[in-house]
Amino acid sequence: MDQNAEILKKAISGSLKIVEQDREREIISRRFGLKGPKETLEQIGETLSITRERVRQLEKAILIRLQISAEENQIPELAGAEKILVRNLTEMGRVAKLDELANKVYGKTATAAEQNGIYFIATFAKNLAVVEENDRYYYAVGIAEYGSTTEIRGKVDEVVSTISKNKQPMTLDELDNVLDYEHPDHIKAIASISKSLSTLNGVWGLSKWPSVNPKNIRDKIFVILESKHEPMHFSAIAEEIANSNFKRKNVTVQAIHNELIKDSRFVLIGRGIYALDSWGYKKGTISDIILSVLEKADGPLTKEEIVKQVLKVRKVKETTILLNLQNKKFFKKIDKNAYVKA
Repeated sequence: MDQNAEILKKAISGSLKIVEQDREREIISRRFGLKGPKETLEQIGETLSITRERVRQLEKAILIRLQISAEENQIPELAGAEKILVRNLTEMGRVAKLDELANKVYGKTATAAEQNGIYFIATFAKNLAVVEENDRYYYAVGIAEYGSTTEIRGKVDEVVSTISKNKQPMTLDELDNVLDYEHPDHIKAIASISKSLSTLNGVWGLSKWPSVNPKNIRDKIFVILESKHEPMHFSAIAEEIANSNFKRKNVTVQAIHNELIKDSRFVLIGRGIYALDSWGYKKGTISDIILSVLEKADGPLTKEEIVKQVLKVRKVKETTILLNLQNKKFFKKIDKNAYVKA
């Protein structure tokens, strides 16, 4: 067995020895999932034929007893486990999501039981603090010296509030410029605990923002185009999605093309080439674009001037523009090389 795993196992068993009664040991083991899945107060109560409230009272009393024992150094096996967890947390930014901490400690993808064991130890260890999972936070463990449970939650809320007020995603360096932390890695560690935040391509934003948490094909297309800052062929977009960090990236080229056609944010500017409308590109035929160019002009424009303006917003051949310019229904030639709207 790995050395870290052995030390943690001994810390758990040594802690449980403090709990003398078999029923209490069973309650705490079931609640924390030390020997199987975590169980609710109701489930444990039904198994032991006691009320939910009685289970809650016993759990609280057991944890208080363990905390006192830890503070008085009555659990000798605990010191080694705390040292391992504190060392790894220091490297991770002083606080970490439970699963990420467990993975680092065990050097692999930790099992649920291994995660639960770490959380159990951290709940009463004097040098550690825990954050319980709810709608706003993931399970997390931090170094107590860095902050209590309440203080860690407050730091998470501060990061969320800062990004929310900015109204667009921020890099860790940008967050570091407005928040009082020793290092951007500390901000990253805090942000990782929040269920309200997501990260993608080095920026952090609210999970509801498609730019950092794209949930459908259209959002993923948007993120790719926005990150590349240039028009792309739909097949190239599909390739970028396949090579991305998106959670789900198994999409077909045809599906990409279909979504590009449907969404008004994407403008076809050439054969299979799309751009974002926010870049100044407008939907329409080449004739529509020429009309728009002439409408904005103070007077007649030469063929060369028209071609130059159209090529700024369309990836087409020059001959295609010139052919459309011959349409007398829309365009009028007023001298050898100048045009106006018909």
